[in-house]
Amino acid sequence: MLKERESVIRKAMILLDAFTVSLAFLLAYLLRQYFHVFYKLDLIPSTTIISDVVVSLSEYLVVLFLFVLLWSTMLYLNGMYSSLHTRRFPEIVWIVIKSSFFASLASGSFIFLFKFQFVSRIFFAIFVVVNITLILLEKIAAFSFLRYGRKHEYHCPRVLIVGTGKRASGVINKIKSHPEWDLKILGVINDEPCREVEEVKGVEVIGNLDDISEILHGYAIDEVIFVVPRSRLSYIENAIHACEIEGVKASIAVDLFDLQIAKSYNTALNGIPLLTFKTTVPDEQQLFIKSAMDIIISGFGIIMLSPLFLIAAILIKLTSPGPVLFKQIRVGLNGRKFVLYKFRTMYRDAEAKQAELKALNEMDGPVFKIKKDPRITPVGRILRKFSLDELPQLLNVFVGDMSMIGPRPPLPNEVAQYESWQRRRLSMRPGVTCLWQISGRNKIDFNEWMKLDLKYLDNWSLWFDVKILIRTVPAVLFGTGAY
Repeated sequence: MLKERESVIRKAMILLDAFTVSLAFLLAYLLRQYFHVFYKLDLIPSTTIISDVVVSLSEYLVVLFLFVLLWSTMLYLNGMYSSLHTRRFPEIVWIVIKSSFFASLASGSFIFLFKFQFVSRIFFAIFVVVNITLILLEKIAAFSFLRYGRKHEYHCPRVLIVGTGKRASGVINKIKSHPEWDLKILGVINDEPCREVEEVKGVEVIGNLDDISEILHGYAIDEVIFVVPRSRLSYIENAIHACEIEGVKASIAVDLFDLQIAKSYNTALNGIPLLTFKTTVPDEQQLFIKSAMDIIISGFGIIMLSPLFLIAAILIKLTSPGPVLFKQIRVGLNGRKFVLYKFRTMYRDAEAKQAELKALNEMDGPVFKIKKDPRITPVGRILRKFSLDELPQLLNVFVGDMSMIGPRPPLPNEVAQYESWQRRRLSMRPGVTCLWQISGRNKIDFNEWMKLDLKYLDNWSLWFDVKILIRTVPAVLFGTGAY
């Protein structure tokens, strides 16, 4: 769990720093190329004009590789990649300055020893200044993002501890003593009903093993950690099975023996080995890439489609009274609730009239759909036909509530009517488009829709996401199954 997350974050930070150094190198090259312009503007008083002859960028590539390697190495040796979110900002600034000093010294020595005479001192000085500035700005952004995420508990894994004994207390203490892990303990499950325990180390006991299915329905839980004695391992089988059906990750603390010499080296919680059963396929690294792609695609989409946003907003406002955006509470990853945004396609009193139209529902299961819904405005019908009403969900993707690809986010009252096997679709972040949307949408009955979502989970890969995204384009253009 934690080991995988830290590995992904560390790799992402190294790649980001390598990109930043490369960007600084390119900017330094361009500034050096046009450095003589400053003299023509008389901005720098000097009797000596620096030559404007600059070596081609291709000859500098070997130096670029050297600079990226040296700066990344120095940042690594000075501890930049060990838990950025636990450091104070002055520490980060000091690491950047110290690393830049030694990297500059090493770079200069390398250039001198190997007689890279085409590397000018002006270029090198510009690069060092620009590079330090960009790395500091990058770290400020990363530092602020991590602090903001922790404060608002964005993407903090929510765990449920099963067990009330000494080992369970130890796990809770360890989690509490490491706030940088960003784990939030939602409660404790009593594995021995005969023992009346109300709390463990300040964490409330919220139920027994028999209540675990109901608890998974009532709370947004990402992982259940079983910390029970060896003698009670046979009692937790049904609880693990419940997690399997729901698609919630289950881990068992396997430090079952008090070993004096031997130690485990493959740990998950700072020395506590965990045996994990995970129903969904994706690992932390794949999910990180998926999240990065979501931010890039949604951010680009918001910028490029802003004229279409404006046109849709004007048409909605001119043709019917009410707000431009329709906001609705939906259920996301592992039961988290969030506000979903859509362009309003119905008249203002649409939700109040749903009960009157219940007999006309054309979908089975808890979903409500009518092909010729009288509540939909003329403009709304066009927006729905080509899925343009979904465009504001790019904002949901950008802030992390949704993904570009994933099971569609249901309403809370729909989730309340799910069968146990259907709840597993909540184990992946909901998406703007999915297999259901490219396979006929409203032409598919509810159970088949749920099976398509589970098929997506069981066969997930980044390439699978790309194929769904590509197939979404013709489905949207032709309005297949949309109403």
